[in-house]
Amino acid sequence: MIVIVLTNCPPGLRGFLTRWLLEISAGVFIGNPSARIRDALWGEVKQYAGQGRALLAHTTNNEQGFTFLTHDHTWHPTDYEGLTLIRRRHAKTPPASPKPGWSNISKRRRFGRK
Repeated sequence: MIVIVLTNCPPGLRGFLTRWLLEISAGVFIGNPSARIRDALWGEVKQYAGQGRALLAHTTNNEQGFTFLTHDHTWHPTDYEGLTLIRRRHAKTPPASPKPGWSNISKRRRFGRK
């Protein structure tokens, strides 16, 4: 079984996927094609996604029972001791400065500074 999730992709790609899969919600497709068809569909999705993002989850023979692939997504699959986890890029934002009027010890405790 496979699940493909499209975000901000051309309508033609959605129409193409409905030939092989069922669209159960806007941009969410499920089905049970063979591995060869799954790989061909994923190749088409990557080629025609344009500025959009795509995620493919499919069953496989591992401890989790599934695996997933991403295309132009901010979240990436990462192997962690045999398990595939999602890794999200962390935006480096500076911590908010403490409000005036707080005591020094309170500022240190709240913002983790020493």
